[in-house]
Amino acid sequence: MNILFLTLLDFNSIEEKGIYTDLIRQFTINNHNVYVISPIEKKENHTAQLIREKNAVILKLKIGKTQKTNIIQKGISTIMIEPIFIRGIMRYFSDIKFNLVICSTPPITLAGVVRFVKKRDNAQTYLLLKDIFPQNAVDLEMLRKNGIKGIVYRYFRSKEKKLYAISNRIGCMSQANVDYVVKNNPEISPTIVEVCPNCIEVQNMRLTQDERNNMRKKYNIPLDKKVFVYGGNLGKPQGIPFLIECLKTQLQNSNAFFLIVGDGTEFGKLETFFSEMKPANMRLMKRLPKDDYDRMIAACDIGMIFLDHRFTIPNFPSRLLSYMQAGLPILACTDPNTDIGGVITEGEFGWWCESNDTNAFSECVEQALKEHLNVDKEIQYLVNNYSSEVGYQIIRRNIEL
Repeated sequence: MNILFLTLLDFNSIEEKGIYTDLIRQFTINNHNVYVISPIEKKENHTAQLIREKNAVILKLKIGKTQKTNIIQKGISTIMIEPIFIRGIMRYFSDIKFNLVICSTPPITLAGVVRFVKKRDNAQTYLLLKDIFPQNAVDLEMLRKNGIKGIVYRYFRSKEKKLYAISNRIGCMSQANVDYVVKNNPEISPTIVEVCPNCIEVQNMRLTQDERNNMRKKYNIPLDKKVFVYGGNLGKPQGIPFLIECLKTQLQNSNAFFLIVGDGTEFGKLETFFSEMKPANMRLMKRLPKDDYDRMIAACDIGMIFLDHRFTIPNFPSRLLSYMQAGLPILACTDPNTDIGGVITEGEFGWWCESNDTNAFSECVEQALKEHLNVDKEIQYLVNNYSSEVGYQIIRRNIEL
């Protein structure tokens, strides 16, 4: 079977680790031919290129800037992706008949691409819904439903509805996502919407005690304290102002060390906080090379997740999986609409509080300093619920493969 996989994730090999590449490998392992369209942003100064691997072909197409940029430039670049992808398919995959199109969001502007291939090849379509846009932009006050910004909102909302309508199945990250999509899109049949979670090829990323100590020494992280780490994007969705308020409550905590590793549009706010306060029990680091980043995460004790409290949509950050793979209990501070906190607490591998209550955060920190959770139970939960084999089987059982 020939499968077309559309994504905005920039990668050069399906052997790379990630929620999409790990899933793609599952299809190739099961003898499907996968053709991937993955972008190159213009700043990279590359032309389109084809990368051929066993049972997989990656088409790299140049697009405008969509990452770490302002909403206007991101919006224009997002709109232009659709014709770029269609031209790429016509030029490079004109002789390939696709049986299935898998499309991931963001962006929601690929409805025309999906429709083109579906009509041309009579293909089935599966939408991996990783981002509910434009409502998430409304939640963060980047868009509005009225005024000039309302025109932009209605344009993208129309694109979103078209993408849902053209999809044979819609896979959501969690049950809360399923409920939200069904409730807010009554024209969609609930029977086509299901949970297809973020998933990875599970590996044991835990370190020995000596390895943990060596990583901490390398980056001047204390050996005698419990280290709380936040790793990943530092943008508006993460609610960085609240994260800073949480850090302020811990300035005198002599038992804990807080490590923030990442980059993003809100990184400067953290830089200012660290520059002004010069906290002795905290450290801010730019994004590390992936191998060092993974080992740094595994050398810590508790992984942290933050989401802006204004969200009405149920986000489900994929960094949960990297923490679980490293065997870290998780402290999540989120809005009440996501069910990630329930997953963590009911699975008994972490703590949760709302991301508008610094006192509740402090209480969670104290619990984390005292409690010792069962890491093996957490790893088994990861295998049972979030492995790439689980994701593949969910798609396979509802699509004729």
